[in-house]
This record gives sequence, C-alpha cells and structure tokens, in this order.
Amino acid sequence: MKITFIRPNLYDGRSSDAMHPLCFAILKRLTPPDVTTVFYDERLENLPLDEPTDLVAMTVETYTARRAYQIAAIYRSRGIPVVMGGYHPTFLPDESLQFADAVVVGDAEGIWPQVVEDARSGKLRRLYQQNEFPSLSGSDPDRSIFKGKRYAPLTLVQYGRGCKYNCNFCSIRAFYGNSLRQRPVSEVVAEIRRLRSRMVFLVDDNLFVDIPKAVELFEALIPLKINWSCQISIDIAQDQSLVKLMQKSGCISALIGFESLNRDNLVQMRKSWNVKYNDYQTSVRVFQEAGIMIYGTFVFGYDQDTADSFDAAVDFAIENKFYLANFNPLTPTPGADLYRELEEQKRLVFDRWWLDPAFRYGTATFHPKGMTADELTAGCLRARLKFNTFRSLCHRAFAPATNMRTPYRLGMYLLSNLISKREILRKQGHRLGSADLPEPMSTFA
Repeated sequence: MKITFIRPNLYDGRSSDAMHPLCFAILKRLTPPDVTTVFYDERLENLPLDEPTDLVAMTVETYTARRAYQIAAIYRSRGIPVVMGGYHPTFLPDESLQFADAVVVGDAEGIWPQVVEDARSGKLRRLYQQNEFPSLSGSDPDRSIFKGKRYAPLTLVQYGRGCKYNCNFCSIRAFYGNSLRQRPVSEVVAEIRRLRSRMVFLVDDNLFVDIPKAVELFEALIPLKINWSCQISIDIAQDQSLVKLMQKSGCISALIGFESLNRDNLVQMRKSWNVKYNDYQTSVRVFQEAGIMIYGTFVFGYDQDTADSFDAAVDFAIENKFYLANFNPLTPTPGADLYRELEEQKRLVFDRWWLDPAFRYGTATFHPKGMTADELTAGCLRARLKFNTFRSLCHRAFAPATNMRTPYRLGMYLLSNLISKREILRKQGHRLGSADLPEPMSTFA
C-alpha cells in the first residue's frame, strides 16, 4: 500500500519562509512500516498528480481548505480515496466530507493506524473520532519524510498542546478543549540532542500552560547550549526570574500576541489578562532586558478600533524595536466564538470566506464598527509596509541588548525581516486555491 501525504498551499505560488509541517512527521511515525509513504509540500514543489497511489492524506487549515478541496477532486476523479484532518475538518466535518472520503476529527495519535488499516482493506469509514485526548508520551516525529526539501533553517519541536486561555478569536480551545498536555521533558531533550540543530522553535501555542513543567524544561535545556524561540503569553513578564531562566536556557526570541493597545478591545476579545500585571511598556522592558527579541502580533477590527489605530500600533512596535511584527485584519475562523458572534450579527462579508472565489488574502472578512471593511484591509497593509520600511529596519536593528546582541542575532534579524517583507508583498491580494483546478463551490451545497 502507498500513501501520499500532501501539505496544500494557499495558492499557486511558492514560499521562501516555509517551515517543516511537523504533523506529517508525526503521521509518518504512526504509519505501519510496511506501508510506502511519499510527501509533497505544495509551498515548495509541484504535485505529481498523475503519480500512482492508494490513499491521499491532507492536513487542512482554513486558509488552505479551498486548495485542498480542489486537489481532492482530482484524486477522487481517478478513484483514489482522500482523507483529511486538522483544524478545519475538525470544526467543519460535514463540509469537508463533501470533498473527502474520510475525515479525522482531532488528534491523529491513537486513531491514524486504524485509518490506514481500514483504507488497506477497502473499508474506510466516513468519520474518525476518539473520545479521549491521547497521551503525548512516546511521540517521536519521523523527520525522514522531509528529506531533500528546502525549509527555513529552523527546527520545529513540540513540547505540549493546548492553551489555558480562551480568547474569542482563537480556535485552539475549541480544538483541544481543557486538555493541556506535555511530553515528558526527558523525551523532548533527547529529541533536541539528536537533531543537533543550531536553532529550535518550540511550536506550542503557549509554552506556559503549566509553569512548573516549563521551568523543568528550561533547566533541562541549559546544558544543551542551543538557541530557541517560542510562542508565549505576555503575562509571564510578571515573573522576571522566569524570563531570565528562559534566556539562560537559550531563548533568544518570543512571539507574543499584543493584539491591541486598547484595553476595551482586550476585554472584548477576552484577553484583558495581557495587562493584568504590567502595562505593555513594562512587560516589553522585562523581556528585552533579559535579551529576548520580541515578535509582536496585532489584530484590528474590534469595536474600539478606528482608522487611526494602525499607526499607533506600528509606532509602538518600531519605537520598542521589535524583532518582527505582524498587523492582521481580525479574521473569524470556524470553531472560534468570534465567528459565531459575527455570523449571528450578520456582519460577515462572505458566507464562508475560505471558499469564496471573490476573497483575497489579506482582505477584511467582516464589517467592523469603527471603520469600513475596505479601511480595515487598507490599514493592515499600510501598517505592514510601514513597519517594514528601510528606515524602520535600521532603527529597530540598533538594539544592543536584543537584535544586535551578537553577529548571529543581527544576521537572523536582517534575514527574517527581508523574508517577511517579501512574503507580505507576495501573498497580499491572492485568491485562495487555483484558477486552474476544479471549483469546489460548484459542488458545495
């Protein structure tokens, strides 16, 4: 039996900042050794659509759903079954089942081997779902599936899954519920030792869902003398000793969701804990004095935002010499409370923007209260371009404690910013999917 794993792209173009899609290394490890597997990442390469295979498996995000459905139509027209998993099929299994033969809801661990055996015997079920979240102990991704592919020089490692917070725009809680799981620290450290990578990205949605366990991890990382990055919630800045331990264990940068400079917006998005212990300026200083570079993210479109909100956020990011920053239109996605709220209020621009051929990447998907949808789109693009000007790049680079702390960091800073600017310009305004592939809307009821 042969399985073809596919990571769909947003559109027809190629990406210069693609990172290893770790989920496929996990699927590879879970697949019986007597099954032949191949993997294609559309961000890097064309799909050999005529290549013989017995089963196609895709992990689908909301932004890649349209493309995934188009690809599935081609394989299914040849009689090849298609199975889909990931966030989007988990939240919208009925939609996905109109384009796939089977859908896996939730995590693959504990259920993927059964999917493979059912496909092998020609008895693939329509829906696969388990009642319990499986333990992450023993998880060891098989990265051989990435051999020969050119990804960003950053090694992805997962420590845990889930988030203790429940922001209204986020789908993480809807996917994992209250489940907060971590791998044994010894297994994570052993994996990192084997990888021998200079730069590791801990991909957890929030590394601090369990602070005592996080401390155990950081202390275990110190002897490895690696550089690592992560995604964290800003509230940990209240504990300066914890932030210093992060830096001591090798942390050089952290992605932090600031989201908004307006407290009322933070309350509306259920993220007022961002400023519960410190104001933003104080929290930024804690991280930067510890030598940690900040990748800040902001969203616009909440009720207190106006056309003037964009410049204030960009100026804040530039003045504080953020390593990187992103300025996104608030985008309601399936599974998040925000989507249901805006749908009930009849404020959505599209009925399923991810399938609508009129939607373009980077454009507003709903009608904000403090500006028009077009102003939201234009404001976010203007903010991204302003942050990535040459003047901003030079100003932010001159940060001896963080961005230019070492020649390695300065090189990382310059390369990351150049790639970020290029990808912003490349993706903005693109339609999702492909004009050359079957139109999924034609079969969607």
